[in-house]
Amino acid sequence: MKVAVIGATGLVGTEMLKVLEEFNIEISELIPVASENSVGKQIYFKGKAFTVKGMEEAIAMKPDFALFSAGGQTSLTYAPRFAEVGTIVVDNSSAWRMHEDVPLVVPEINLHTIQNAKIIANPNCSTIQMVMALAPLHKEFTIKRLVISTYQSVSGTGKAAMDQLNGEKKGESPRMIYPHPIEGNVIPQCDVFTENDYTKEEMKMVNETRKILGDASLRITATCARVPVKIGHSESVNIEFEKPFEMEEVKEILRNTEGVTVMENDLKAEYPTPLFAEGKNEVFVGRIRRDTSIPSGLNLWIVADNLRKGAATNAVQIVRALIRGKISL
Repeated sequence: MKVAVIGATGLVGTEMLKVLEEFNIEISELIPVASENSVGKQIYFKGKAFTVKGMEEAIAMKPDFALFSAGGQTSLTYAPRFAEVGTIVVDNSSAWRMHEDVPLVVPEINLHTIQNAKIIANPNCSTIQMVMALAPLHKEFTIKRLVISTYQSVSGTGKAAMDQLNGEKKGESPRMIYPHPIEGNVIPQCDVFTENDYTKEEMKMVNETRKILGDASLRITATCARVPVKIGHSESVNIEFEKPFEMEEVKEILRNTEGVTVMENDLKAEYPTPLFAEGKNEVFVGRIRRDTSIPSGLNLWIVADNLRKGAATNAVQIVRALIRGKISL
């Protein structure tokens, strides 16, 4: 099986290679693809050296799968061209997520939506970790309204943002990726602002959650902030359900959800943090408590490595499911 990784030298692309190796995906030929500046360089996968290719050469090689993490415009331009030669594309950008005929997939929730699609969208990192916890609860109690506050790491913006944080920590004056210093700060803006005064990141959480959960009636509001953390997004999620619930029932559902780990010993300060989640594939849930201000209200604290389950792991899980024949090609 031939697998291309588009953006193989970037943060998420590098993580995709790690996850492909960790999951022991059987690959007969790896096709790393990157910008023109990287073409011809060597990268290593499973102890072997592979030469970075250009996009046209990669398309001509007709890979079985192409994992994209190279920006929205690249995906819009090249994903259809890979699909035309029979390649199944899993795209990590926002380019295809809200296209009606493109499935937006979290494997534990909605694999069935893939069917015969040649382009599959990976959801936004902050959306993925949240719906992992919400989907089983929505199925049982029906979510009425969500109020979301996120605390997102700089790696969600990319390597240049990590360079800004590292430079500021050293007292340097790095190239500014954010409109303000990030070290010792909290910036209440992720992505650009839209006409309704929400940011694109906030609207992604609204629209993508509705699509993944298959419920356009969900009432959702979000505030997304950037914090001086290298890797790992944290979310405070307030949920109002249609149906009443018992707290132990909620915890048991989450404990039995594939890919979710519950950490709930508050007296021992056992709750998820981004530092704990770094490098792990699970979504961690803690601070599980009833919202006593409304009927059928619940609070969750949800943390995950945004480069892992929020991006690379989710994409590789989709590929693995297709290889195993859990869904039709």
